[in-house]
Amino acid sequence: MKDEESDNQLGSYLRARRELISPAQAGLPPGGNRRVPGLRREEVALLAGISPDYYLRLERGRDKNPSPQVLESLARVLNLDDVERTYLLGLAAARPRTPRRKRPEHVPARVYQLLAHLQIPAFVEGRAFDVLASNPMAVALSPRLRPGENRLLSLLLDPEEQAFHQDWTKATADFIATLRTTIGDDTGNPRFVELVGELALSSQRFRTLWARHDVRNLDGGTTTVHHPVVGELRLHRDKLPIDDVILVVYYPDKDNDSDEKLQLLAALSHTEPTDTAHNRPADTPHPKTP
Repeated sequence: MKDEESDNQLGSYLRARRELISPAQAGLPPGGNRRVPGLRREEVALLAGISPDYYLRLERGRDKNPSPQVLESLARVLNLDDVERTYLLGLAAARPRTPRRKRPEHVPARVYQLLAHLQIPAFVEGRAFDVLASNPMAVALSPRLRPGENRLLSLLLDPEEQAFHQDWTKATADFIATLRTTIGDDTGNPRFVELVGELALSSQRFRTLWARHDVRNLDGGTTTVHHPVVGELRLHRDKLPIDDVILVVYYPDKDNDSDEKLQLLAALSHTEPTDTAHNRPADTPHPKTP
């Protein structure tokens, strides 16, 4: 995360969203000789009912406390959905700027017991997509779900993980937008700084999507993956908050092709040596968490 972006989250977000809205989307004639992508600052100001000078101060970080009414008008002009609107309001909300002490992310002991009993792929992730714990079925589904891996790093940098996802393009967009939502104004968190810095240096895909400032929530859904042994699997995904971490489970519809393949994968995994990395002591923090 660049210093200027960290210091002016609100302005960076407004500028990025402004550049993604076409004149036609805003109800304006396209015109000619447009030298900037998207809307001009004065067009946003006009449509939002504020002065161009005031909007300029917002983008440049000279005014960081706009009223809720101004933000609502900007959200309307920029065609923000509910998640994006909430994110915008959160960036402008007054917050103490003193450094916040972060607790290490711990997996509760009872969650290790739950993982051991689940017969479907299940794992625990932290706020930065670090895998903190997983059961054997999760590792059988993807070796990148071992504790110590980072799901976003794997998704962007590991060719096997890229081949694993049927719609890798959508998956990367969803993950990066979710990371942006999770970070919010917590730009000084050491783990976030480390992860964003590593990805910015290593992945053009990340740099492109990060610059868009997309935000969304990555909760439940259905995905299709290509397993190298059992083939295509269509799985539902649910993410369940437990204390400060997230339990993620993947499961198929009952008695369909993916269900049979997942049962085959379970049988095959039982014939291989068991990896004990998922049986970490409950009071041991993940090495990558701040």
